[in-house]
Amino acid sequence: MDPSTLKAPFESSSSRDNESEKRLNSAQSSGDHGADTDLRRSLSTRHLTMIALGSSIGMGLWLGSGTSLRNGGPAAIFIGYILAGTMVWSVSHAIGEMAVLYPLPSAFVQWASIFISPSVGFAVGWAYWFSYFITIANELQGVVTVLNFWTDSVPTAAWITIFWLVMSLINVCAVRYFGEVEVISSTIKFSWIFVVIISLIVISAGGAPDGDAIGFRYWNSEPFTNGFKGFLSVMPTCVFAMSGSENAALVAAETQNPRRSVPRAVGSIWLRLSLFYILGSLAITITVSPSDPNLFGGDGDSNSPFVVAYQNAGLPILAHMMNAIIFISILSTGSISGYGGSRTLMGLSHLNMAPRIFGRADSTGRPLAGLFVTLLIGGGLSYLNVSSSGSDVFGWFSNLTSLFTLFGWGSICLSHLRMRHAWKSQGRSEADLPWRTWTYPYASCWGLFWCVLLILAEFYLSVWPLHTSPNVRDFFANYVSVIVIVVIYLGARCWHRGPWWVDAGTIDLDGPRRFYAGNDVEAKSRTVVSRAFGWVFS
Repeated sequence: MDPSTLKAPFESSSSRDNESEKRLNSAQSSGDHGADTDLRRSLSTRHLTMIALGSSIGMGLWLGSGTSLRNGGPAAIFIGYILAGTMVWSVSHAIGEMAVLYPLPSAFVQWASIFISPSVGFAVGWAYWFSYFITIANELQGVVTVLNFWTDSVPTAAWITIFWLVMSLINVCAVRYFGEVEVISSTIKFSWIFVVIISLIVISAGGAPDGDAIGFRYWNSEPFTNGFKGFLSVMPTCVFAMSGSENAALVAAETQNPRRSVPRAVGSIWLRLSLFYILGSLAITITVSPSDPNLFGGDGDSNSPFVVAYQNAGLPILAHMMNAIIFISILSTGSISGYGGSRTLMGLSHLNMAPRIFGRADSTGRPLAGLFVTLLIGGGLSYLNVSSSGSDVFGWFSNLTSLFTLFGWGSICLSHLRMRHAWKSQGRSEADLPWRTWTYPYASCWGLFWCVLLILAEFYLSVWPLHTSPNVRDFFANYVSVIVIVVIYLGARCWHRGPWWVDAGTIDLDGPRRFYAGNDVEAKSRTVVSRAFGWVFS
């Protein structure tokens, strides 16, 4: 395929340059335009923020923290979330600048194709789509784990089937209703996490009915349960837990005004995620022992560490409430993954990297073909849980997803660096950007560095796994994502040929961009929920 066809997937005119100039000249007198698709701009700032945040608060925090605590220890999980938080910060600011200028469906896929090379964009797109349907499968197996807290009399396959249909229905609803569902579920999660942090501090201080003052007992006794290798084993779960924050880039294509919505969203997403994860992990490390047999993945009931904390403290009501919140979180994250997967396929289709049917949306803005395939494969894969334990399946899926995420985060940071390089190479001023981040280039360099380093670190852990001797099974179970990415990339290279890098001087910076009028204002309508929790959406 001729890479030149990637310059402006939304324009069919051969006189693209003239059209771009006309757009620039008329931007102040007409509404914002450009980067148009079949998607509908029916989402606002609060939708953008809450979908990005909501997709990152799920199994990784509520369940995966238990596995991380067992394998790495309290200090390892705490440091792991701090490091992952700095990476989210880097990626968020890179997304902010590019999503305002280029709010495209499956944005990071198209950014990589435009600013790095079509082959990289191809690999990023399909890798991200794999991660989305794997996440759906992981969340569905998490539903089984959570519901087994109340009853294990219902067959695993039955639970999976029921909630597979529920996730599908949430995505098939109109986009605006999907956004409202995610706003409500995310608000519930954020409200509850403050209850969790405060109550666990009280428990650690000895304020629970059945507990003494724990303090930093577990930190003092064994901060790292398995040394450096244990710390490395925690990182995939930390990255998996925070994956999804980049969904802000996907949602930007369906927001009413990205120039207003995106900066507000990215300016708060990384901070709130980091605070929630860092404080949440700290609260767990001062209330739950790493050797507790009931932790997720242990020999006992295999519950969330947050549920275990309340059980050990003699607070069964809070344990049940906590389990219910986890249930809501899992459904929310699973449905958002269906959303992200379908939009990724749409972007690939617009780049002629996927069948054309995936590039179409119906009259209400739903890419039904992409939704069907993503939900079908993700749901089907979840039935692995029928013959294997939930913690084993979670380990496989989270390792696969975390490596795909690292590759995706790295490509976003590199795309940002390349975009700025192309902008400067073509003699454009930073002042012409609709919004620019103060972190350039340091944040993108920081994020890219850690993505590469952690991919290499996971290779070490795959060759010499924790608790076992080197074996082929563990290597492929933990590192097959990288092999898949390399194979996809090399296949795309053979197809596209051409240079390894797109020439920065020849990149069409106007074709796929969105132009803004000087007086565009985001719609002011707000729901009762957003009024009640305005601090969340601002």
